[in-house]
Amino acid sequence: METYLLDWANLLLRWLHVIVAIAWVGSSFYFVFLDSSLTPPQDQRLREEGATGELWAVHGGGFYHPVKYAVAPPKLPAHLHWFYWESYTTWLSGFALLTVSYLWNASFYLIDPHKMAWHPHAAITAALAFLVVFWLLYDLICRVFGQRPHGDAIVGALVAVLVAAAAWLACHWFAGRAAFLLMGAMLATAMSANVFFWIIPGQRKVVQAIRTGQRVDPIHGIRGKQRSVHNTYFTLPVLFAMLSNHYSFTYNHPQNWLVLVLMMLAGAAIRQFFVLRHGHKLGRNAHPWKYALAGVAVLLGLIVWMRPAPVAPTVSTAGVPAAPEVSYAAVHAVLQQRCVICHGEAIAQKSVRLDQNDQVRTHALAIYQQVVMQRLMPLANATEMTDEERQLIADWFKAGARLD
Repeated sequence: METYLLDWANLLLRWLHVIVAIAWVGSSFYFVFLDSSLTPPQDQRLREEGATGELWAVHGGGFYHPVKYAVAPPKLPAHLHWFYWESYTTWLSGFALLTVSYLWNASFYLIDPHKMAWHPHAAITAALAFLVVFWLLYDLICRVFGQRPHGDAIVGALVAVLVAAAAWLACHWFAGRAAFLLMGAMLATAMSANVFFWIIPGQRKVVQAIRTGQRVDPIHGIRGKQRSVHNTYFTLPVLFAMLSNHYSFTYNHPQNWLVLVLMMLAGAAIRQFFVLRHGHKLGRNAHPWKYALAGVAVLLGLIVWMRPAPVAPTVSTAGVPAAPEVSYAAVHAVLQQRCVICHGEAIAQKSVRLDQNDQVRTHALAIYQQVVMQRLMPLANATEMTDEERQLIADWFKAGARLD
């Protein structure tokens, strides 16, 4: 029953997380586009009111006219829409999903005993420390160097080094799949913390100063804009990290930390292309094709570097691929030794039991895909399944997955 309820919790939390993440990323992308696409107002009245940019757009059968004010309109309306619940709900649902999926069963999902054979409580503590320590170091870098000359470049370089170091540690401390996900959670935590600790409090101070007739400190807008820009460059790396758990060839690579860093670099470069392309259309900057080219070049380089080595097929003397006879008894012994610990009567992860022949027959294709093709199971190879045992399962499946 516990496994069944955990599956439902995982499903509902994942559904919620994806929905609110779409809302957060969508609003973030929209405002980056808006800032890059605004032009000086044509209406003299708007300019006199302090408007610095406007955009005319058509969507859904109507015309829209967003206007940006450098500080505030002459009269601040009573109702303001605040963009923060998208961020908070994304982080809360994501943290709950991380807890249900990885921290709850840290021994199976978080720990790879070949990398670090530590107690589950220690692994959980280290995983949570990744979220907190990265935010503290990132925030320190921003506060110390962000307002200096060439501060954006300095902050960008230092944060890139920090992310690379975190990726190396995560991939050497945790199971590959968990390490990639943890890196995504780490960056997403920094993004939401930017909203919670700096962007929204700064906006509240600005609104309060305007309503009480006090002077508005421009540092709040400068800092909020800086953190918002950082968030947009974190977005594509975070999305890759979250999707990577479906592609074991990335996190199971011997140099998985470098794969992760390069994929994140490609995502940030491609995001830079989309950020600058709007300004290029208005003549504000050169065409950002070099960023897109750099991102695509990194991806192509990864594809070439990570390609599997060709394997010469074993053929019979007649030129027909050999199909060795495999008894189900041998496969059953492997399943009992390597798989039933997580897929048996006691636990039955994902409601799959491999101690029952009818379920082995039902899930034969999934067994082949997870064990042989993706090499995803056993998780982190905790039960030390050998290559010979994987080949045994492959031969059994290709021969028809018979149970006699």
